[in-house]
Amino acid sequence: MLKLKKINKSYKTGEFKQHALKDVTIEFRKNEFVAILGPSGSGKTTLLNIIGGLDRYDNGDLIINNQSTKEFDDSNWDAYRNNCIGFIFQSYNLINHISILENVEMSLTLSGVDKKEKKQRAIEALTKVGLKSHIHKKPNQLSGGQMQRVAIARSLVNNPEIILADEPTGALDTKTSKQIMDLIKEIAQDKLVIMVTHNPELAKNYATRIIEFKDGSLISDSKPIKKKEKNKEEIHIKKTSMNFLTALNLSFNNIKTKKGRTALTAFASSIGIIGIALILSLSNGFDIQIDKFERETLSQSPIIISEQAMSMSEENIAKVIEDNNNLEKYPTDKKVFVQDDLETTMMHTNNISNEYVDYIKKISQKDISGISYQTATNFNIINYNEETGYQLVNSTTGLMPWTLIPTKEDNTSEMLETNYDVLAGEIDTSSPGLILQVDPKNRVYASTLKQLGFTSEDEVDFEDILNKELKLVLNDDYYKKVNEFYIPNQDLEALYNNENSITIKVQAIIRGKEDKEILTSTSAIAYTNALTDIVIENNKGSSIVNDQKESDYNVLTNQPFTEDETKETILSYLGAETTPVAIYIYPKDFESKDNIISYLDKYNEKKEEKDTIQYTDMAQMVSSLTGNIMNAVTIVLISFSAISLIVSSIMIGIITYISVLERTKEIGILRALGARKKDITRVFNAETFIIGLVSGIIGILITCILLVPANILLENLTNLENVAQLNPLHALILMIVSISLTLIGGFIPAKLASKKDPVEALRTE
Repeated sequence: MLKLKKINKSYKTGEFKQHALKDVTIEFRKNEFVAILGPSGSGKTTLLNIIGGLDRYDNGDLIINNQSTKEFDDSNWDAYRNNCIGFIFQSYNLINHISILENVEMSLTLSGVDKKEKKQRAIEALTKVGLKSHIHKKPNQLSGGQMQRVAIARSLVNNPEIILADEPTGALDTKTSKQIMDLIKEIAQDKLVIMVTHNPELAKNYATRIIEFKDGSLISDSKPIKKKEKNKEEIHIKKTSMNFLTALNLSFNNIKTKKGRTALTAFASSIGIIGIALILSLSNGFDIQIDKFERETLSQSPIIISEQAMSMSEENIAKVIEDNNNLEKYPTDKKVFVQDDLETTMMHTNNISNEYVDYIKKISQKDISGISYQTATNFNIINYNEETGYQLVNSTTGLMPWTLIPTKEDNTSEMLETNYDVLAGEIDTSSPGLILQVDPKNRVYASTLKQLGFTSEDEVDFEDILNKELKLVLNDDYYKKVNEFYIPNQDLEALYNNENSITIKVQAIIRGKEDKEILTSTSAIAYTNALTDIVIENNKGSSIVNDQKESDYNVLTNQPFTEDETKETILSYLGAETTPVAIYIYPKDFESKDNIISYLDKYNEKKEEKDTIQYTDMAQMVSSLTGNIMNAVTIVLISFSAISLIVSSIMIGIITYISVLERTKEIGILRALGARKKDITRVFNAETFIIGLVSGIIGILITCILLVPANILLENLTNLENVAQLNPLHALILMIVSISLTLIGGFIPAKLASKKDPVEALRTE
């Protein structure tokens, strides 16, 4: 079953080499009690460690079931110790921070025995050694003899074929020694027991075979195996395994013995987590407030489609970057280099055709609260004031530059009600008229009042503005043909009183709502779309328009078109064209805005770059800006806080290394019971896992506590309630970060622990 063949083992200290075993050849029977005698330093314990797989021989062979162990790797030796060997040590070698039941169960745990069977077998083993009533006690609550009985129970619980006892009574009194030896003798009836002792009397009284050693060599054997004896018994070896839960339990019980240090370590490690959690809470809270603010104030911020749009395509941005990188900075060349104009690189010209306008008109009504069209149509308006007389006002002087009132009757009310308060009058978009928008302080520009016919530089009553009449003059009355070109009629009084002139008034005075100030903080005059329709309808058939349609020159100047002029621009100026130069689309909310954006993008599909229609999303620009600023601030603050996490990780590494030093003997015990190197690593990884978990929990709990006074302070400073809010997802991520960093910090010490020599580890006190 077990045979040592010419085993040699030596230890080297500096230049000195000590031969512990010299050509030792022994064969053992399945059932016998072998006592190995010899003075200190004779090689007895070294022999026992080699038989138990704790130490490796230099040369020779250890043969198990006629199988050489020369090719055994670590996992083979671990499995051999766990399944085939039971150790009984002079110093008991029990793990102090777990109960004696758990100590006995450990071998079964490493064998992968299920929980119920493991407990049953451990209790049976402890019952056999007379300790059933003590199963929940810790080793330090037992006497020396009782602890040795626990060690014996542990050696028996996995039913090994071989029991190795190293001076099992060396630390016991005479009476207790006899009890222990009687117990070991009983065990030897159906197992191979190999006992190392320096007591010849003990060997003579209990052993069935005595082997003597001196200076590393076998000098006598009272009952050697003869060649005619055949041993057909086999040793069965199966792989060992320690799961992470077992490692957690071991480490948790160890941590419980050092509660103060563990709590202090976890708290110190949590400081970085607390800092980052507070930053994320504030960032998250402000993001929520910003998002709320944007939804309340920017939800109906228009999507603008104009003739000139900034093109931020990847291709254009890449071209600008490439141009910047092609030349060196601060060159010494006496040359001026050419740079592409911004207009040629970043500006995109939109062709807002009637086809595109028709496409815009098909936007789903449920997504928009209004659409406004900026046109180049010219209005000829005359106002009258007793002090200044008659004044001509048209769109070229700044009055009524675009249509702000939506053209969709079913959306007008909703858009206006969402963004504006009507201070006076009543809006009727089906009739021609003007709308006066005042700023948050009810102000308008002096020039605006002058265009409406008021000379006051101080204030004007709402009623005076609503009752004020202006006259819209049509082309056929305003222009007279003189020598092939047209000139305006200068008799403003006659034009004002002309029966063809159309009387218009300011229908209403409006002001932006308080929560929409970012969009409605300016003053302006807008005109209803009905007014545009009347002008176009009356002007498109006028003499000047008909002449311009047939002429190849500007009929207003009787000169060829300039570079900035075309027949279409002159017709537009004369109020005969309605193609818009800009379109303002007002979404109902953010979700509607996304639907509109998707609809606009669909138009550009499969079109060349020059034929696409690009737009400006005002809400997105503001959101991106605020979001980027908030993200940048958050990243910077988190980066500073992360430094403490790195320090914590280093600290965890130091603490874990200290724990390795403190638990060195435990490492040796676990290795003696068959624990693999990776099981040892797992034990210390489990310890750092627990510390990381506790650290994360402490960090999150303290953060939640600190958020209460933080929110009170912020409310006093900003009038915003419950700003700082920790996102549960952020809390979970920080827990994972805490655990990950502690595992990283403890990784090297855990690896060092797994590489400790089990023999040396067992000698540690």
